[in-house]
Amino acid sequence: QEKLDMSMYPVESIRNFSIIAHVDHGKSTLADRLLEITGTIAKTGCNKQVLDKLQVERERGITVKAQSASLFYNHNEVNYLLNLIDTPGHVDFSYEVSRSLSACQGVILVVDANEGIQAQTVANFYLAFEAQLAIIPVINKIDLKNADPERVEKQIEKLFDIPVDECVRISAKRGTNVEKVLQKVIEKIPPPHCNTADPLKALVFDSTFDHYRGVIANIALFGGEIEKGHKIVSAHTKKRYEVNEVGILTPNEQPTHKLYAGQVGYLIAGMKEVTEAQIGDTLFLYKQPVEPLPGFKSAKPMVFAGMYPVDQTEYNNLKSALERLTLNDSSVNVHRDNSLALGAGWRLGFLGLLHMEVFNQRLEQEYNMSVILTAPTVPYKAVLSSAKLIKEYGKKEITIISPAQFPDKLSVSEYLEPTVLGTIVTPQEYIGKIIVLCQDRRAVQKDMLYIDEHRVMLKYLFPLNEIVVDFYDALKSLSSGYASFDYEDAGYQAADLIKMDILLNGNPVEELATIVHNDKAYATGKFLCERLKDAIPRQLFEIAIQAAIGKKIIARETLKAYRKNVVAKCYGGDITRRMKLLKRQAEGKKLMRKIGNVEVPRDAFIRVLKRQTDK
Repeated sequence: QEKLDMSMYPVESIRNFSIIAHVDHGKSTLADRLLEITGTIAKTGCNKQVLDKLQVERERGITVKAQSASLFYNHNEVNYLLNLIDTPGHVDFSYEVSRSLSACQGVILVVDANEGIQAQTVANFYLAFEAQLAIIPVINKIDLKNADPERVEKQIEKLFDIPVDECVRISAKRGTNVEKVLQKVIEKIPPPHCNTADPLKALVFDSTFDHYRGVIANIALFGGEIEKGHKIVSAHTKKRYEVNEVGILTPNEQPTHKLYAGQVGYLIAGMKEVTEAQIGDTLFLYKQPVEPLPGFKSAKPMVFAGMYPVDQTEYNNLKSALERLTLNDSSVNVHRDNSLALGAGWRLGFLGLLHMEVFNQRLEQEYNMSVILTAPTVPYKAVLSSAKLIKEYGKKEITIISPAQFPDKLSVSEYLEPTVLGTIVTPQEYIGKIIVLCQDRRAVQKDMLYIDEHRVMLKYLFPLNEIVVDFYDALKSLSSGYASFDYEDAGYQAADLIKMDILLNGNPVEELATIVHNDKAYATGKFLCERLKDAIPRQLFEIAIQAAIGKKIIARETLKAYRKNVVAKCYGGDITRRMKLLKRQAEGKKLMRKIGNVEVPRDAFIRVLKRQTDK
């Protein structure tokens, strides 16, 4: 295919923008229409979410990865180059959104005419607002029979101070009024501030791994130009590369002769190692060093889970699969980890539960790896008081990721747990139930605001470990699916934490220890004992399964022994015969229990440690 000449698009006629919105408000559908109008893809009936390329995205119907595409559009006899980035809507992927905004000068904020403003709309609006981007409000789905665009316009005006006459009403599915959005983009959004005469300066904002061509980096040029044969240097690794190919994404790769300042495209430069194309890295020409771009602040993991190969022989394959996938999804945090029960593995930090599920699904689909994921935990902190321990760790505050590192209560002045500031947007009839749910989760109410006569915005301070497993599901089922939830990090606060051990016949099992809040200890202990009772196979002697805090036992389940029916041979006769036989059996069992040790099979561990999806 012939290469495009990109020199006919000077900086003044370039517009970089992304589409942001709540889940399911029609971002990807609007992107489809924009691609069709500008002739980037052919108009056919089967263009549904063209930019959602991953299998996970197709199956779940959500966007997981921000995708970019370049559109050519002629407006008032001038050819414009529009670089569009379609972003995810879930709170778990807000890192993708903030990364995409760094390559843009403006955003299209899509709001569903039926649903109105939701929690994620508010969060994404503030991300764009803080980045000082031009914002174009678009009200989508006006073709639905329950649509109420007037109400939504009032909400936008009240919450975001955007005048009503700036809102564009469209239907992305039918294509109504979508042309107007493109014209608004050209009028409202400023061109990028950069110059082709400057030395080359390119920001890597995303990268993927291709088996044949190595690493493909998506770049935004902030100065200069780049073409095949240029020698470039990475600011992060200081390595030199020769550029093999540059081009633009019209969702598919389209090679070009050169890329100029202000344009967004991809670059292939023979990077063989997965770790070389760090997201947020700056590329510049050899012998022309520049001040590196600020990059992105690294994502802050909210949920930790252990990941182990099902079979230890798969360890190396899983390692390379993980490296390639974390290149594409840079918000995952990876630490080596060892578990007594499950062998060598990793402790991964994710931005949320959905992120963890999607990551697991991508490992299975794209790399054919099946893994064991343990139940999610959150990172706690402890402030040490004993001088000996402070000397050992070299600092006063330590982070506790796994229960094995949990320091004793005597040597700690206080334990800290992570908190988040949650925003819930809900129709007002569900407000009572939701407040009760939040109080059950030890949340503190911060604010309550009526958006209009039907909808309320609640702000709560939650302990992270209370919402990490099933809060979102509970919220959705209480509110018939109408409430939406979004959270941001709010630092650490003091909490009454304890380590709970699980004992089998009085011996602690290291792998099953957990860190819980004092108020929830009894319920968690009982639940774990019940699950273990189902998971451990019965033995020839009785097994006591106990949950203990320090020396105090808080829950117990007893697994009965297998026993032979020793009185089967007694027909009638005196009762003392039966008692003698039963007593002899009981003594034997007692002796066995003393010397028998309980072997917990691996699959029992897996059943207990794994996430409970069957609740």
